[in-house]
This record gives sequence, structure tokens and C-alpha cells, in this order.
Amino acid sequence: MTNITDSDYLKETNYHPETIVIINCVLNVPLMIISIIGNSLVLTAILKTPSLHSPSIMFLGSLAVSDLLVGLVPQPIYIAYELTRFSFLYQPMTTMAVIAACVSLSTMTAISVDRFLALHYHMRYPDVMTVHRAMYTIVGLWLLNFLVSLLVFLKVAAYYFAIAISIPIYLIISSFSYIKIYKILCRHQLQIVAQQRAMGSLNNENNTLQSAKSAKNTFLYYIAMILCYTPLFIAMTILFFFPNHWTVDWNLTDTATFMNSSMNPFLYCWRLRELRRAIVKISRKMLCKTETSENLPN
Repeated sequence: MTNITDSDYLKETNYHPETIVIINCVLNVPLMIISIIGNSLVLTAILKTPSLHSPSIMFLGSLAVSDLLVGLVPQPIYIAYELTRFSFLYQPMTTMAVIAACVSLSTMTAISVDRFLALHYHMRYPDVMTVHRAMYTIVGLWLLNFLVSLLVFLKVAAYYFAIAISIPIYLIISSFSYIKIYKILCRHQLQIVAQQRAMGSLNNENNTLQSAKSAKNTFLYYIAMILCYTPLFIAMTILFFFPNHWTVDWNLTDTATFMNSSMNPFLYCWRLRELRRAIVKISRKMLCKTETSENLPN
């Protein structure tokens, strides 16, 4: 997020947003609405559809919660701050945005490890990763990121150090997991003909193909997140070494980051047929209830 200085505090009452700032805020409004509606539908579909209560979908649900949090808290505060420059909005905006970003990144890391386990232990995977273990992992990640965010109120240097260390660790673990997944899939392609010939191997083959498809899906989510977050990482790196080069144009990198929260529901629906059907079913029910209430006599 954009850094502010003491001069910003002194001038906030006379602040007039530039055209690029207004355009940036206008872009954020539909992204915020899409994020709230889309991720709410995803979470509702997961909660109301028992067949979606699998470990991998639980991790996606955690990602949807963090994306929903982005649309509900940091994004509207961000819009208000950009238009007003009220200093009291900056700290909650930054803290909540960092929590949501770190939860998203850590959850994507957990998803990559989960998909690796599904392929590596494809026969024993249901015993290795249960729904309860997935939920414990999710709660642990949220708790860890929340505790890290509290460092900002204790020691700012420790807070930034924890963020700077955790991000590379998450990226290394995810990269390692997807490299291993790629190697497993390549080895699997070489063995597929022999497995099809073996009697009784069809179930194993179907399970492996399903795990491979799920791994490819989560890799797309991972790439989309990296693409959305990369502009912000580049901007923050440049501003760290050259702080005098800041312009309001850098604010668009924040919008690119927020965009990931509104993109994910579309990616889920595109890649996950069962989730897509559940969302369509829920949406139709909601529309029918709305039409029925409108047609009722006053």
C-alpha cells in the first residue's frame, strides 16, 4: 500500500483527489461488489452442498473467506482513504489488507501441498488429509497470520521482518510442490498405458486423473494470484530503494492486487463443475424468492 508522510496528515483537510485517483477508486467499486457477491455465493454453495465438503474445497473456502474479507474491509477503506486522505484510515486499511494477503498466500501454499499429497499418496490420501485436518490447518494459518499482524502494534520492525520472511517461504514451498507435481504427472504419463492394461487398475487411474486435474486447477489459481500481486511487489521494491519516485500512478498496483479477490470466484466456477452447479442452483433459489416476495400483495 502507498506510504504516507507527516505532510499528508497536515494537508488532509485540503486534499483534492487527482483524476488518476478518482479513476482508480471508480475501478475498485465494481471489483469490490463482485468480490463480495462472488465469494459469498462460493461460501454459501460450499456450506450448503455436502458433496463439496472435501479437504481441497475446504482450502478454497478459506481462500474465499479471505477474498470476501478484502471486499468487506480493506477495499472500501482504501477507496475512502484515497478520496479523503484521512490519516486514521491508513493503519486499519494496511493491517487488514496485509492479513488478507498473507492468508491468501499461505492458503495457496497449503493448497499446493495438499495437491502434492493427493498425487504422491493417491491411494492413502483420504487417510493422510481428512476434512478435520484441513480445518485444523486452516484455523492454524489464520491464527498465525493474525498473530503476525499484531506485531505492528508491538514492534514495527519485527512486523516487517516477519512479512519479508514469510512471503519467500510461502513461494518456495508452493514452487517446490508444483515442481514435484509436474514430475509426478510426467511419470504418470509414461505409466498410463501399462496401468490401463492391468486388471483392476481403472479405479487407481481415475483417482490419479482426478487428482491431476485438481492440481492443474489450483496451479491456475496460484498463477492468477502471482500475476495480480507481482505489480505491487515490484512497486514496493522500487519505492523501497527509490522513495522519491512515488507517483499516484503506483496506486493502480493496489487495484491489481484487489482484482485477485474478484477473479477467484470466476476461476472456481470455470474449473469446478460441481461448485458451478451449486452456485447456479443457489442463485436461482434466491431469484425465485425475490420474485415471489415482489409478487405478494401488500
